[in-house]
Amino acid sequence: MLKVTLKKIASTLGVSTATVSKALKDYPDISEKTKRKVKSLAVSLNYKPNSFAQSLRNQESKTIGLIIPEIVHHFFSNIINGVINAATRKGYFVIVLQSDESYESEKKQIQLLIEKNIDGILLSLSDKTVDYKHIKQIINQDVPIVLYDKISKSINCSKVIIDDKKAAFNATEYLIKTGCKKIAHIRGPLKPQTTIDRFIGYKKALEEHNIPFDKTLVYIGENLSYEDGYNLMDQIIDDHPDIDGVFASTDLVATGVLTRLKEKNIDIPEKVSIIGFSNWFLSKITSPTLSTIDQPGYEMGMKAFNLLHKEINQIKQGMPVNHEVMEISTKVIPRNSTKSI
Repeated sequence: MLKVTLKKIASTLGVSTATVSKALKDYPDISEKTKRKVKSLAVSLNYKPNSFAQSLRNQESKTIGLIIPEIVHHFFSNIINGVINAATRKGYFVIVLQSDESYESEKKQIQLLIEKNIDGILLSLSDKTVDYKHIKQIINQDVPIVLYDKISKSINCSKVIIDDKKAAFNATEYLIKTGCKKIAHIRGPLKPQTTIDRFIGYKKALEEHNIPFDKTLVYIGENLSYEDGYNLMDQIIDDHPDIDGVFASTDLVATGVLTRLKEKNIDIPEKVSIIGFSNWFLSKITSPTLSTIDQPGYEMGMKAFNLLHKEINQIKQGMPVNHEVMEISTKVIPRNSTKSI
C-alpha cells in the first residue's frame, strides 16, 4: 500500500498541499469547513505525518542517545525506564547503547550517535575512561551531553549525581552505630569519581567516630561483581578474623560477601554486619535481606532527560546553555544484614 501524503489529500480535495498542511495544524487563516474536510479525509485514509521530514524542517531528530555501562545492572535498568518515560512524554525516541565499561566502545558509540543525527546524549562514563577528548569534541560541536552517575569533574557539562561521599559516610556510620568497630571496605579501582567519593566517605565516617583508618581493611574488586565479593571475603577473614562489618560499593559485591559468610557458618549480623549500595531488587530477597543505600535510578533517569531536553531547546533557540549539577538524595535502607541501632 502506498503511503498517504499531503499531496494525495490535496489532489483528492482539489486544494494546495499548503492548505492541507495548515488545515491539519489548525491555522486560523483556513476556514472551519476546509479544516473539517481535510481532517476527515486524513482520518479515512489513515494519514500519518512524515516525522523524518518534519525533523529536517525543524532541524531536530527528536531522538537522543543513552549510553550505559551495563544493561544487566538493576540501577541502570531503572535509569533506562526513567529516561524513556520522560522522553516519551516529550515525543522523543531513545537509542540505548551499552559501553560494557570499555573506553574504546564508549568512543565508538558516541560517534555512532552523532552519525544518527541525535539531538543530545546522556552518558555514564565507563570505568576505563580516563581521557575525555571524545566527549569535549562533541560538546564543542554544540551537541548537548548530560553526564549521570559516573561523571568527571573536568568535563564542562551538566550532570545528574548523588552525593557519593555523603551516602558512603551514612552507610559506614550506620554500621558504627550498630556497634561495628572493625569495618572492611570493598571498592573498585580508583578511576570513576563514584569509587573515589565512596572511599572518601568511608574514611570520613571512621575519622568522625574516632576509629583509626587501616588501609589493610580496604580491598579492591576489579569488576565490582558478585564473584569479587565472594572471593575477597575469604581474604578478609584470613587477614582479619575479628572483622565485624563490611561496607561494599555495590549490592552485587555485598551479596557475594553475604553468600560466602553463610557458607562459612559465620552469623549475619551478630558476628559480621553487611551493607551494600544501590538498593537492587536482589537486596530484598537475599537471606538475610541486605541493608543498603537507596540510589534512585528512575528519578535520576527522568531528571537527566529533562535537563538534556532543556539544553536542546536552549541551543535550538540560539540561547546560551546554562550547565547545571543536579543532586539526587539518598538514604540508608536498614534490613536484616545489620543489627538495629
